[in-house]
Amino acid sequence: MKNPMLEAVSLVLEKLLFISYFKFFSSGAPGEDKAGNTLYEISSFLRGDVLEVPRTHLTHYGIYLGDNRVAHMMPDILLALTDDKGLTQKVVSNKRLILGVIGRVASIRVDTVEDFAYGAEILVNHLDRSLKKKALLNEEVAQRAEKLLGITPYSLLWNNCEHFVTYCRFGTAISPQADKVPRVTLTPVGSVGTLPPFPKLSSPLGAGIGF
Repeated sequence: MKNPMLEAVSLVLEKLLFISYFKFFSSGAPGEDKAGNTLYEISSFLRGDVLEVPRTHLTHYGIYLGDNRVAHMMPDILLALTDDKGLTQKVVSNKRLILGVIGRVASIRVDTVEDFAYGAEILVNHLDRSLKKKALLNEEVAQRAEKLLGITPYSLLWNNCEHFVTYCRFGTAISPQADKVPRVTLTPVGSVGTLPPFPKLSSPLGAGIGF
């Protein structure tokens, strides 16, 4: 049985992160008016590298798969509304993303480096240094990411893009960004690190991890 108090606190914490997430993407979201035309040194990226796009409030993460392809987790409400891949494979707009956060539905998808970064600076493997963790071999990292491609539950606190890349890169899903949000005195039952990694959804809406 679900704990009502835990659900209420979790909802409040998610709303706090949601506000930051909205500010993060509203200043430069894919598919909106702004166009990302920055040139990137793609030849310097290695398959399995973690690419980071730092913004004012949050950082977006992805795994480089080679050939100008990045696997990353993106909330997207269209995944709950249609099976038309012609629509869902288009670059995720700001409105689709925000509604995806609310609906807790996302996909681990593949986009070009340009669409992933959308004109922002890219840091490479910065998590290796900031977390001081030993990374898996790059090819294993890339293969882990490829195995997880597809629809996944989404939660700003328990299952976001940072959880995805840290699971692929280090073998444990963690999110220092989410950990910075005050947890009051309650801790969710079962940390992200003990959950089965990124289960696929049978019904996307309302199936977020940790709730």
